[in-house]
Amino acid sequence: MRPRLANAALLTALATMVTACQTPAPTTGPNRAALPTMERVALGANACWFKSGDPAFAAYKLAPELNSFSGRPRILLVHKGSPESRPLLVVQAEGSPSRLQAFGPMMQEPVAGRITTDVNRWSAGNKACS
Repeated sequence: MRPRLANAALLTALATMVTACQTPAPTTGPNRAALPTMERVALGANACWFKSGDPAFAAYKLAPELNSFSGRPRILLVHKGSPESRPLLVVQAEGSPSRLQAFGPMMQEPVAGRITTDVNRWSAGNKACS
């Protein structure tokens, strides 16, 4: 009878250790897939850069391209007067969890640091403007 008790105790201890080692799935926070991430970024950019009348973005227009067949939803910033021109900023996400990229001529300008900070904040679920 002792071996059975020892085996039962060993199995219980093993089960406890395995359960303790498992990482629980995150229960809070925003969806980190590419599309929901870029939806948050587009909403933040629209509210904080454009609807707010921010002078740093007054010469530009937001062109969201969230329905992407390439799996890389993105937003573009183009000159307000010529929306068909080459984008000055591209922010895109890919994968799940998403990997963000921002590139284009605006990322070489003084506003680049702010763009990076804003995009990272919005992608994480924070809706605040800078």
